[in-house]
Amino acid sequence: MSSDSPAGENPAGERKTLIVIADSLSYFGPKGGLAANHPRIWPNLVAAELDWDVELVARIGWTCRDGYWALIGDPRVWAAVPRAGAVVFATGGMDSLPSPLPTALRELIRYVRPAELRRRVRDTYGWLQPRLSPLGWPVALPPAVSVDYLEQSRESLAGLRPEVPFIAVLPSVHQCDAYARVHTGREPMVRAVRAWAAEKSVPLVDLGEAVRDNVFNGPANPDGIHWGWEGHSAVARAMVKVLSEATADEVRP
Repeated sequence: MSSDSPAGENPAGERKTLIVIADSLSYFGPKGGLAANHPRIWPNLVAAELDWDVELVARIGWTCRDGYWALIGDPRVWAAVPRAGAVVFATGGMDSLPSPLPTALRELIRYVRPAELRRRVRDTYGWLQPRLSPLGWPVALPPAVSVDYLEQSRESLAGLRPEVPFIAVLPSVHQCDAYARVHTGREPMVRAVRAWAAEKSVPLVDLGEAVRDNVFNGPANPDGIHWGWEGHSAVARAMVKVLSEATADEVRP
């Protein structure tokens, strides 16, 4: 994050902003991706409940590493930090998914040329991913590395706005055929994040607990990984509860 970014306390009377740095679970609904201002995705449900603005910085496939890079490199985040009422790092789910093929390979497919070769590479990747996922290893980002990026993010924000709550999440659950419905990496990630959060006094929202019924019983996104509207509502309720506790009397009941 730029050291030249304005910092300090939120000016009295100025409308607060909820900063959400996240993966696609923050903006995909039951039929696919949605605009950042869609009223039914959980960041906007939370902001509406708190009567805050929201700055959603997110992208499909983001890990805690990508979230940190967004924090230090995205000027939208820099602009929002002085007005922040809280910062939510809603990454970590992708980190815990099986990634038997290197994550960097997936990210580089878009740069393959010509287009016909790119399609073949993408099709091959899509064919191999579910067939290799039952190995359960390696995951997209090891828990220790994910936690290290979370801590770097927390420290970066604390250096500018130490009074602003930093909220993290525990990974969601899934039944996605693209990953052969394998999620053996979730529990190690949960343990690592819980230990870090306990040490640093970071409030947590358990996405898996909030959306489990929606993911497994529906109606959710047929891809098996993104949620339906009840999932977004459940996460919003859990997030408002944690934010209310973290900000005490600063948050409207």
